[in-house]
Amino acid sequence: MSGNDAVARAVWEAGVRVAAAYPGTPATEMLEVISTYPDLYAEWSVNEKVSLEVAFGAAMAGSRSFCAMKHVGMNVASDALMTMTLTGVAGGLVIAIADDVGLSSSQNEQDSRYWGRFAHVPVLEPADSQEAYDYTLAAFDLSERFQTPVILRLTTRICHVKALVTVGERRERSAPGFTKDVMRWVMVPGAAGKRLPLMFERENALRAEAAKSKLNAIEPGSDRRVGFVTSGPAYMHVRESFPDAPVLKLGFSCPLPFDLVCEFSKQCDQLVVVEEVEPLIETEIKAQGIAAIGKDILPRSGELSPNVLRPAIARLLGEPVPEMATVKPMPVFPRPPTMCVACPHLGAYYTLAQLRNVTISGDIGCYTLGFGQPWNALDACISMGASMGMALGLDKGRAESEKDKKIVAVIGDSTFMHMGMQGLLDIVYNKGNVTVMLLDNRAVGMTGGQNNPANGRGIHGEEAPRVDFASLVKALGVKEERVHVVDPYELPTLFKVLRQETKVPEPSVIITNRPCVLVEDYKPRKPFKVIEDTCTGCGNCVDVGCPAIHVTRRDTVLKPNGKEVERNFVRIESAACTGCGLCLTPCAPDAIVPVEELAMPIHVVKPS
Repeated sequence: MSGNDAVARAVWEAGVRVAAAYPGTPATEMLEVISTYPDLYAEWSVNEKVSLEVAFGAAMAGSRSFCAMKHVGMNVASDALMTMTLTGVAGGLVIAIADDVGLSSSQNEQDSRYWGRFAHVPVLEPADSQEAYDYTLAAFDLSERFQTPVILRLTTRICHVKALVTVGERRERSAPGFTKDVMRWVMVPGAAGKRLPLMFERENALRAEAAKSKLNAIEPGSDRRVGFVTSGPAYMHVRESFPDAPVLKLGFSCPLPFDLVCEFSKQCDQLVVVEEVEPLIETEIKAQGIAAIGKDILPRSGELSPNVLRPAIARLLGEPVPEMATVKPMPVFPRPPTMCVACPHLGAYYTLAQLRNVTISGDIGCYTLGFGQPWNALDACISMGASMGMALGLDKGRAESEKDKKIVAVIGDSTFMHMGMQGLLDIVYNKGNVTVMLLDNRAVGMTGGQNNPANGRGIHGEEAPRVDFASLVKALGVKEERVHVVDPYELPTLFKVLRQETKVPEPSVIITNRPCVLVEDYKPRKPFKVIEDTCTGCGNCVDVGCPAIHVTRRDTVLKPNGKEVERNFVRIESAACTGCGLCLTPCAPDAIVPVEELAMPIHVVKPS
């Protein structure tokens, strides 16, 4: 099992009745797997805050519940977390937060262990798939014993690496139901103030529990020159690198068991803290007056693999730095990240790239790739839903030299429902001069095409109410004449509407309406090919950015006016083409025609 698989299995075995999440790599698969188990309710929520509130509501009713998100998701959910730590829970509540150490698919590398300290809740850190399973079960028991949410901190390496896992069977648990207690569940200032001392008492009790927990263990070693304090997957790197060194393995890392650390420090000459990514445990240890070394010799970003640890410790000990075995990568043709063949976002960015004197604020999703070649049609991107607020700020904060500049915000359907609606409402309320491109591809595309309220299907594929974006944005105050639903494959129409709306000095919304090519809603059409003898090398089709279009040769010609022009002759990988037709409009010589029959037809097999 992967770590995500193992967590999902443990959630089911623990008798959980409600599980909720919003998709986000590397956390996505936890809820996808959970949804395949019987005997519990699972949902894709519209954002992480809602998912945590759903899970908390179930825990208030005495049911065991689970919530999963990637690290940046807790930024959204923290409003709920910081108060439920005061109320506590009735049924067990475990929050799995998956940190993206190494930035595999995220805009930052923040360390979720801070939330344990900030919210005064325990943090468990598994080191492999078996521990992901074991610690999840332990987290539910801990949550109910201390009536507190518990954070299960994972990283990309835990989430996606597979290992053998020994599992059990489900243990059904009855829910006692919700017990009314306004002084506990209604967090007005007077009630919250009375809960604060209880939270601090709980934290002291949890620290004592951590000191005796089997999840924290001192592992003796014969080489006492350096002892390591470590947690999570960093423990595996330490053990691989220094098998003879003493190690304090912290599986229950918050609250930190200071007495255990003090006891361990006496077993070695120097104490080195190995943690990904921030010097959190290191700072706490030093604050207790215990000498420790950490980020002064180790990097503050990325994974602490053996090829990082061994040279650092060699330098610390004054030993020759070992030569790390490296495998020279095979030379491959560079392939920058791009969108899929026939992606509906290709048409949106092709038209945006034709605009002049424009600033485009983007958002988190597949469409973030619009910043790259050949479009160069996205100027900023920071977080989910931020394109709307940034666009309004760009409008209101524009310099005098930018008074005629067009402002466009690009956002996807799932992201719009996640955090974008409030931004659009703010644009309308504050009379922003912003054109919004709402790219509705009927899926949470970037994380694997999960269902959402935009496609009318629930987590199990069952029929569900579908959002009407045109009606929604009108309800948020956008004038009816400023709302347009456009087929992104119809480039002339899309460009005409975009140019028209960017000239109107008030909020407008352009909604594209083609499904993601990787979901069941997409229906491919007859593919295309290039007639070589007709192709003039104009290269206009290349600007669409479709990866099915390949440049076969380039040359440079001199025009009669003396200007040099580069020509790009192309072919279409017809077996990959789905017949969207985006390349037809820009093709000057009409050299692109349908393929009547493929010699080797390729069929995309989609998971059921």
